[in-house]
Amino acid sequence: MSSSECFENPPILSSTFGKGIVKELGGLKTYVAGTDHSKLAIVLISDIFGYEAPNLRKVADKVAAAGFLVVVPDFFNGEPYDLDNPAMNRESWRKAHPTDKGYEDAITVIVSLREQGVTSIGAAGFCWGGVVVAKLAKTDHIQGAVILHPGRIPEDEVPEIKIPTAILGAEIDHASPPDQLKRFGEILAAKSEVMDSFVKIFAGVGHGWTMRYNREDKWAVKSAEDALQDMLNWFIKHVH
Repeated sequence: MSSSECFENPPILSSTFGKGIVKELGGLKTYVAGTDHSKLAIVLISDIFGYEAPNLRKVADKVAAAGFLVVVPDFFNGEPYDLDNPAMNRESWRKAHPTDKGYEDAITVIVSLREQGVTSIGAAGFCWGGVVVAKLAKTDHIQGAVILHPGRIPEDEVPEIKIPTAILGAEIDHASPPDQLKRFGEILAAKSEVMDSFVKIFAGVGHGWTMRYNREDKWAVKSAEDALQDMLNWFIKHVH
């Protein structure tokens, strides 16, 4: 789990935002965008503020427009972290929603997609979700991974990554410092004979910048859009 940066500047939640629909998938309430007939699927795994975040659903809609079936499961079962709830304890919330459980739930969702006829799957994770995607990238369950401003990923897990993986980080980030992400990139680059990898650090932005940016800040908006375009390009390249 990442440090306190994840708990700053939460998005405004909306249960109705987005062009897709909400239905059950793998036992979880899931926002679904795109055509059910696509054989290519992308699983988006949220930060701690949950699957209803408008910016996350906007990303899902954009990726779906490129021809993917996009699913955004509610890994928190209706209990995203809420900064406005004084009764919600940060450490208790973390313990109740460990990334190991997120990984197990993600596998269940992926199995359900396979049962629907999906043949190739990518996964992208933001902060908390980035840690989950790092775990998925150590398996054959997905074909491409994108990790965006992740929480704390143990360095000894990185050599176990076995599928094409892109890491998009922020210049100002105590949870996943640029130097650490660059080390991760060096580890992955050493495996270039067996997999593709990509690490990019975005200047002038902080942790969570792809989801929680100031819409009045043109630089912040452009940085988020550039990162999400990199994510989409990665999926187009590796999920086919």
